[in-house]
Amino acid sequence: MKKLLLLFMACATVYTVNAQVNTPQSSPAAKLEQKVGLTDVTIEYSRPGVKDRKIFGDLVPYGKVWRTGANKNTIITFSTDATISNYKIKAGSYAIFTEPGESLWKVYFYADTENWGTPKKWDESKVVAVTSVKAYEVPFNVETFTLDINSITNGGANLELIWEKTYIAIPFTVPTDDAVLASINDVMSGSPKASDYYAAASYYLQESKNPKQAMEWIDKAVDMTKEKPLFYYLRKQSLIHDKAGDSKGAIAAARKSLELAKIAGNDDYVKMNEDSLKEWLGE
Repeated sequence: MKKLLLLFMACATVYTVNAQVNTPQSSPAAKLEQKVGLTDVTIEYSRPGVKDRKIFGDLVPYGKVWRTGANKNTIITFSTDATISNYKIKAGSYAIFTEPGESLWKVYFYADTENWGTPKKWDESKVVAVTSVKAYEVPFNVETFTLDINSITNGGANLELIWEKTYIAIPFTVPTDDAVLASINDVMSGSPKASDYYAAASYYLQESKNPKQAMEWIDKAVDMTKEKPLFYYLRKQSLIHDKAGDSKGAIAAARKSLELAKIAGNDDYVKMNEDSLKEWLGE
């Protein structure tokens, strides 16, 4: 019994030594993942709060390089090459540092991501891109420091920062078009499926490329699925024919898509087709 008691006390002592108080972080960590075109963009950062303080021009001085958040430097990762203000940067991870100003901010993308805050010694050779962006005042207070990616297109987006009453946006582009065109050329030289023709035609429509070629591809996709016609293929066909100047073909495809969408119970496509037919028929 005595041995069991001693063993219990020893275990309790070990538990007590290893235990620690677990409390929330004052600037909690966050991770944002966003697909832009074919590029994966990831941002890892910490989010301080205003907490009744004056931030820009006070806690975060104007004209001085800032870590852009709290704790370890903010890190952005691109899965492909990217372009920021005419600076082409390689796929990889970069620290984001900023130099706030009353009306204009400088934004630096820095090759060394292993800094707690700003680097002890700033190394210009590690700056892979730098840009200046306008700072806007927002008419409300944003308590928690926030980074986001918005205004997303196939070829780029804006990296946005908003905190307290300040907002900035840093545009960047990614090489989506080159990758998509290479993929299309590769697949089309082999044995493309209906879905390949559909995807290629859809991309050409989105990017306003060669409507005649898009029409050829979407017609092929519709023909290959004629035994089991798809209302969304026909919807795309109607839009591409309209873009190519073939109003008769556009109306015919929209009518077929509308009929199939009603059977499928897809109200969104019913409305889109009805709206297009009203526009194209002048009703």
